[in-house]
Amino acid sequence: MEGNATAGSFTPVQQFSAADLVVVVVYFSLNVAVGIWSSCRVNRNTVSGYFLAGRDMVWWPIGASLFASSEGSGLFIGLAGTGAAGGIAVTGFEWNATYALLALAWVFVPVYISSGIVTMPEYLQRRFGGERIRMYLSSLSLLLSIFTKISTDLYSGALFVQVCLGWDLYLSTVLMLVVTGLYTIAGGLAAVIYTDALQTLIMVLGAIVLAVKAFNEIGGYPNLEEAYLKAVPSKIVPNTTCHLPRADAMHLFRDPVSGDLPWTGMTFGLSIMATWYWCTDQVIVQRSLSAKSLSHAKAGSILASYLKMLPLFIIIMPGMISRVLYPDAVACVDPKECTRVCGAAVGCSNIAYPKLVVELMPSGLRGLMIAVMMAALMSSLTSIFNSSSTLFTMDIWRKLRPRASERELLLVGRVVTVVLVALSVVWIPVLQSSSSGQLYVYIQAVTSCLAPPVTAVFILAVFWPRANEQGAFWGLMAGLALGLARMGLELAHPTPHCGVPDRRPWLLADIHYLHFAVLLCAATGAVVVGGSLLTPAPPPAQLKNLTWWTLSREPPQPSMDGTSQGPPDGEFHATEPPFWAHVCGINAVVLMCVNIFCYAYFA
Repeated sequence: MEGNATAGSFTPVQQFSAADLVVVVVYFSLNVAVGIWSSCRVNRNTVSGYFLAGRDMVWWPIGASLFASSEGSGLFIGLAGTGAAGGIAVTGFEWNATYALLALAWVFVPVYISSGIVTMPEYLQRRFGGERIRMYLSSLSLLLSIFTKISTDLYSGALFVQVCLGWDLYLSTVLMLVVTGLYTIAGGLAAVIYTDALQTLIMVLGAIVLAVKAFNEIGGYPNLEEAYLKAVPSKIVPNTTCHLPRADAMHLFRDPVSGDLPWTGMTFGLSIMATWYWCTDQVIVQRSLSAKSLSHAKAGSILASYLKMLPLFIIIMPGMISRVLYPDAVACVDPKECTRVCGAAVGCSNIAYPKLVVELMPSGLRGLMIAVMMAALMSSLTSIFNSSSTLFTMDIWRKLRPRASERELLLVGRVVTVVLVALSVVWIPVLQSSSSGQLYVYIQAVTSCLAPPVTAVFILAVFWPRANEQGAFWGLMAGLALGLARMGLELAHPTPHCGVPDRRPWLLADIHYLHFAVLLCAATGAVVVGGSLLTPAPPPAQLKNLTWWTLSREPPQPSMDGTSQGPPDGEFHATEPPFWAHVCGINAVVLMCVNIFCYAYFA
């Protein structure tokens, strides 16, 4: 890692003022107060209270929390960075979420509720029987948390502190961990969701203020495209074109063969990854399962979808403006120059957003934006910590110690959080040097290797009653083998530096990771279908309440092993009043129209 030698040598451009400090302190005190208040409202000494917030959440904190959990600081820094490097096509990752969020509320949540589960692996175990799928999925989710969530959020948050305050990267990391760990470990899911709602409000307002200032700097939106296409660094690598901005920067849909984000991959591959993330991932589904009724879960999804329309205007375009204003730093291509600017030889697009904050925000507001970034970081970290400890406690520890008391389960959940963090910190150096320095591309590339098999198995589990345990298990194993093979190749053959010929194997050079996701999902599905048809069908009794076709509309009952199948401390009904069902349905149609209009406008 050549970065670490220079990493500590930054000098922030303007000093942190007393006003900034006051804002940060007030903000964090407010956060702690909200955390304590919300923890006191819910009995968090029961498993359902700690892990599912007593199933008593209303729609607005759920929607805000869904948004905040997905927009961690990793996304602020990653989206702005990829925008700076390649233009607006990365918006597709945000807008595609609309359809997955609607599928979550209208299709998956009713199935999860009627099956009365707390974790996603527990659903697959009920659906297929047997233990091995549940254990595998829990372990895979924990690994994905470390590689794509905790480590990227920590790194990006620390990078932000480093650019703004000039502190050391690893010192900043430790500091953020201490604060975040404290309120997750103490408060459980209720604390996480309510602090998320507060953070979403501040995140969106702060980002809007910064976006307005950034657009003013370049003379408004009409000048963005022209200015961006001229944003070239002064030090370039001779005889190459990698310092030039992409000619298709203002287009969402790009060439399927030569595009950096081909439209075919952004439509099909991305939908597979979005279904995994929004409909089967513990972090996200846990928010919707804490809703007090199905209408609240649906309204939460709609609110989150509207919020997901904003990042193009308040994160990605400001990232492009950052390149226009500071091309030498944000758009650097010469490895020596990049190492000097941000400590990573592969490129510095990740500093696009923090650089804007430091340069454009007045004193006091700068403090607020730093608090916002910390908030984004902390809200996504707290969500992941809570969900990962839920997974380990309910799916792995309970298996190893079936007679564990509630007190022991809660203690284990808290210890797991600490272990996950330690592993993530160790992974940060690998992250710094991968995917040509674009954090967002790294997250998606790793996800495309590991998530598509899970999507295939969940979709078949919910919609195809004939799918059975043997088919599902061997499908997951085949998918894992293929995905790990690709991931190993990516780690062994990183993207070449500017001006270096691309000698990677054809599987990497010619098959985009989003296209690979489609192939991987299809291969897994084929193995599941083949394996299921060659082995006996599951008995009908085993499918009750567990597929879309066998749903019951009654509230679920507690099971024999004492895990509550549904509502012990908050009554949850899968039925909903017709009036609110219509309101949610109409809103969903309006939302899709807005989404399609925006896609068409920027295509």
